[in-house]
Amino acid sequence: MNILDQVKRTSGCSKVRSGCDWGLLCALTILFAAGSALARQNPQRFAISKDVNLVLLPVAVTNAQGKSVSGLGASNFRVYENGRQQQLSLFRAEDIPVTVGLVVDHSGSMVAWRDQVIQGARAFIQASNVQDREFVVNFGSEVKLALPADVPFTNSIEELEEALSLPYTSGKTALYDALASALQHIREDKINKKVLLLISDGGDNASLHTFKQVLRMAQSANVLIYSIGLLDELSADQNPAVLKKVAAATGGDSYFPSSAAEVVRYCRTIAADIRHQYTLGYNPTAESNSGYRKIRVRVTAPGIGKLLTRTRPGYFSPSATVEHTPTEGQDQ
Repeated sequence: MNILDQVKRTSGCSKVRSGCDWGLLCALTILFAAGSALARQNPQRFAISKDVNLVLLPVAVTNAQGKSVSGLGASNFRVYENGRQQQLSLFRAEDIPVTVGLVVDHSGSMVAWRDQVIQGARAFIQASNVQDREFVVNFGSEVKLALPADVPFTNSIEELEEALSLPYTSGKTALYDALASALQHIREDKINKKVLLLISDGGDNASLHTFKQVLRMAQSANVLIYSIGLLDELSADQNPAVLKKVAAATGGDSYFPSSAAEVVRYCRTIAADIRHQYTLGYNPTAESNSGYRKIRVRVTAPGIGKLLTRTRPGYFSPSATVEHTPTEGQDQ
């Protein structure tokens, strides 16, 4: 069916009759064509909002048994910023696409986990929304965006596996620089819901950024960070506390598998957690201060029982964000 036929059908003019205004029909045809062209030029229909003041909260809701709870509405949620209740301006309960950065430790201490990392990443991608957009940051002593230069994001499993399969390196580890690079790159995509999956032992001995700087960058962004800690009891450089802290500060979670099967299972768990979240949004009241703002989310649903929520505990407002110039040394 061509455009003119579609307009005839929707306008009730399937036949040219004396009661049908042909001029109006032509005008509708032009508008229909223009609208279709704009839709093709703007495929990012899942971008939630361009409002820079909008605070987005991906919220996971579970019952006492730890199972995700679906079917809730906006009226079931209360959001507080610095103790003041906020008016929700956005509520989404459906699974929406996200931009995901896989931030993977490629230093020598992680070589033994190489196959498990690839298997886990494949399981994560397969369990994700098919419209998600991913990228890979590999890091050892240097940080590298691993997809081809002309492919900033992809949903191709083959391209992602190839990026994850690059050779591991010996030497030091620049985890904080890798997180900073991923946080900067993920801002380039227009999808609002953003996630980083960090796979590492948490050690860092080569970054120019400090942990304090990177943590503040993460707290100033609408980015969830999940971490999978692959630990070796003989390693002196590992730091699981870093993995736990960066996840908790952004509303994500941290996992510490002890086997290849657990790596795959936790990757699937994270993918499912992302897909079953509610997305809440609000514009902060003018009375809020310009520094760190604490967030609390309450959910009530009579008849369901006690519900637990997980989201980021707070954020730094854009006006409080400082220039994150790399400096020597590490601050934990």
